[in-house]
This record gives sequence, structure tokens and C-alpha cells, in this order.
Amino acid sequence: MNTPVKSSPSSPAATRGHLFRVAVVGAASLKGKEVADFLNERNFPATDVRLLDDDAVLGQLESVGDEMNFIQSVRPEQFEHVDFAFFAGDPASTRKCWKMARNAGSTIVDLSGALEDEPGASVRSLWMEREMGLIPPPELQPAPCVAAHPAALMLGLLLLRLQKVGTPARAVATVFEPASGYDQKGMDELHQQTVNLLSFQPLPKDVYDAQLAFNLLASYGSAARTSLASVEARILRHLHHIGGPQFPELSLILLQAPVFHGQALALFVQMSATSDLDSLRNAISGEHIVVAAKDDLPNNVSAAGQGDILVGLRQDSTQAGGFWLWAVADNLRIAAINAVECAESMAATRPVGKIQ
Repeated sequence: MNTPVKSSPSSPAATRGHLFRVAVVGAASLKGKEVADFLNERNFPATDVRLLDDDAVLGQLESVGDEMNFIQSVRPEQFEHVDFAFFAGDPASTRKCWKMARNAGSTIVDLSGALEDEPGASVRSLWMEREMGLIPPPELQPAPCVAAHPAALMLGLLLLRLQKVGTPARAVATVFEPASGYDQKGMDELHQQTVNLLSFQPLPKDVYDAQLAFNLLASYGSAARTSLASVEARILRHLHHIGGPQFPELSLILLQAPVFHGQALALFVQMSATSDLDSLRNAISGEHIVVAAKDDLPNNVSAAGQGDILVGLRQDSTQAGGFWLWAVADNLRIAAINAVECAESMAATRPVGKIQ
């Protein structure tokens, strides 16, 4: 059963009367649910949305707007005549089945980060492209589009706007990764660790191979499914891709925080000695960034469900021209927004149905 999603003149493709077929692979994941919700909220011009995932969740009901839809298995025939395939599951699942979509002629948007090394793949952030005035050349059958990591998107937009005041002489960031970055499994493990600690029970360590509850991690255990170092490197790569070589050098450390949801980061920038808070505030304020009042700094809870980056500013107490930016965002929300906007940007030259 496929769910209709209404079109809207606000979508570029909808103004041309085009309706597309869409598949969300990893539909039961946190990112997959967010993508399905935002497709409906955005009025993406889709005639149907297919929810696909592993066999373990087959038949599970998920909502797309006001409609309910069954999750179906990932099979080659599910991609027949599908125009856009969003891969929102874990990297291993994406690598396993993305070629089914490619062989069917689907345009691929990857939120898992698994496909960035594929030939011709591009890491994109529409927020950054619009800010820089970039117009990517149209492609009849583009290579995989990889949605930039939320932390890279946040850092990129902040650093880009700061250049209105001047190029920072130094930029240092501490990024705090939430449990939701590892989908429901990461959140469940943090929850169960918290419960078990309070009841003096052994801790589950399948995801992090370390105690995360009531703790901050600079690295995972050796048996963890991934490493913080690899995610940190991914953020820096994505920042380079969306910002270009002219971007200021950034020193970055990634920490795993014992929070369920919300990307947070502290960014220190060394500007010219004549810079002031008002000039920085005016430079970074605008579309997608909301600068908080001095006494009302944002946090993970206030960012939940928001589609913007919330930022607090303060001057460093010891260095002239030194400033701290505290930024928080709903990591799942902005990842979904970026992915859907990437699809919209490619819809302008996308023929309806399978490319022969």
C-alpha cells in the first residue's frame, strides 16, 4: 500500500506539474521517519511514498502525514519506476542494497554516509550552496548525493557567515554527538545503561562498548561498531566538501555525550581585535540561524523539533577578538531537511519514471 503525498506550488517540480515516486529505505529508523514526515510537510511532489526496511520490521505501520503505510521489504522490484530513493538506515544496510535503486534508475540521496566514496558521489548542503550562490550543473542521471553530516552543516554555515566580519585567524570546535546519531539502538543502549546503573545491574555495551550513561566519551571501546575518530574525520571531510578549500582551517574534537537527542557544539573563533558581539550577531543571523538573547541561551531541549540552528554568543574573557559560539540543532530534523532539499534541487532535471 502506497501513500499519496500532496503536491504544492511551493515545490519547484510541482510548478511544472511533475509528480515523482519516492522510496525511503530504512523507513523504521529515526532518520527514515523524519524524512517521511518532512516529505509530507514540505509537500514534496510525490504520487506515492514506499517505506522499505529490513525483514525484522516488515509489516510495521508508519505514518506519512495523515496516512498510515506498511513497511515493505527491500527488493529490486520495489525500486521499479522510483524516481528518488532516500537511504536513511545504517551504512551497512545502505551498502547492501543501494545498487538495486541505482540499477532501476533511481536518483539516490544518502543520509547514512555510506556512499561518499562511490565514483562521482557528491556531499551536499543546500543551505551552504544557496549561501555561496552555487548552482550545481544538472545531470540526467546523477551519482549518489550524500547529505552532509549535521555537525558539518552547522559548522559550515556559521564559519561562512563569520567571514562577513573577517576570516577567523583560528577556529576550534568541540562537537557533542547525541545517542540518536546511532539511531534507536544508540538511544536504547543509553537508556538501558542508565536504568541498570541505578539498579546496580551489568551495563549493555553492544553499541558503544563503554559506559556512556552519566559519562562523556572521547573514544569507544574496541568492540564498538564504529569509532568516534571515524565520525570526527567524516565531519571534517564533509565540511571540506560543502565549504571548499578556501574555508578557514578548523581544529575539531568529537565527544560522545550522554544525551538522547540534539547536536550541540562549542566553536571558538579568533577574529580581529576590533570585532564585537554586535557585528558577529549581525553576520550570522538570518535564514536557518536564530541567535538567542544573551540571557536565554539555547539547549538540546529547546532545539528539539526545530528546523533552524540555535546559537548563543559570548566574548572570550581573556583574548581580544576571541568569541565563543554555542550552537544546538535537532540533528534528525536538519538532516531530513537537507536530504529533501537535495532531492528538490535534482528534481528540476529529473524525468518522471525510470531512465532507460
